Amino acid sequence: MFIALLVIGGIIVIVAIWLIAVYNGLIKLKNQVDEGWSDIDVQLKRRHDLIPNLVETVKGYAKHERELFENVTKARTAAMAAKAPAEMAKSENMLTGALKSLFAVAENYPDLKANQNFLKLQDELTDTENKIQAARRFYNGVVRDFNIKIQVFPNNIVAGVLGFKKRDFFEVEDAKERENVEVKF
Repeated sequence: MFIALLVIGGIIVIVAIWLIAVYNGLIKLKNQVDEGWSDIDVQLKRRHDLIPNLVETVKGYAKHERELFENVTKARTAAMAAKAPAEMAKSENMLTGALKSLFAVAENYPDLKANQNFLKLQDELTDTENKIQAARRFYNGVVRDFNIKIQVFPNNIVAGVLGFKKRDFFEVEDAKERENVEVKF
């Protein structure tokens, strides 16, 4: 009888330790996902702050490109309003396309291409785009790890009971958005 109680007690202790380990692992990955999302958010805010300065600089040289400026402004507004990862990814991809068009138009203005403010803004935006890509890679990596952890057996039972939900990746949505923007004059 005493040995049976020791075995049952041992099993309970092992299960409790396992539950604690699974829970702590899930919390660690959840916090890494949140940190990754925060990093993306910071870089996107920086990008959104740079765009009005870039548009104003280009406006001085390309006064007849009003529709392009409106498209960039609309895309920026939509990107700033997006909340969920999938919605934000879609709006940020639209903004990227609008910015490609803006840079393509800038190629037609040699004085603009030589303007120090424009060059500095272009460099800062390029640096920000690189940081966004790095933040996306980190975020998508920890989302992958988190999603795997909550989907494998027997962790899926614990994750389901504790309310852990699958997270969305931050990615390009379709093949058309992966293509270069074509600008015709």
